Amino acid sequence: MLAVDTNVLVRLLARDDVRQAQAADLFIAKGAWVSHLVLAEVTRVLDAVYARTPAQLIAAIDVLLAHESLVLQDADTVAVALAHFRKKPALGFSDCLVLEIARKAGHTPLGTFDKALAKLPGTTKVTA
Repeated sequence: MLAVDTNVLVRLLARDDVRQAQAADLFIAKGAWVSHLVLAEVTRVLDAVYARTPAQLIAAIDVLLAHESLVLQDADTVAVALAHFRKKPALGFSDCLVLEIARKAGHTPLGTFDKALAKLPGTTKVTA
């Protein structure tokens, strides 16, 4: 199976360059794998460059999870991270994903200085 880079998924979702969007569609048509890192980068680009709202980011991740040609790395982990993000979008999707990757790997609690993230189960606030 092929894998995709951040810029391919951004074009697939943003559709802001017709030629590149079509090329992205063609590239993934037979199936493509999306790593956690690429997924985190996509949400960061959509937020920082395209000024997408948390609701729009949630919708984009939903599209990727349900896409017939894409296989997300540990999709179940992504879905749980997305559920956290839906409840607390101020956390940021990447933080939610980091927590769920750590949980799945059996490496909790996740230490963080982030007060909001530290309120989730499986985390601990690191104090200075």
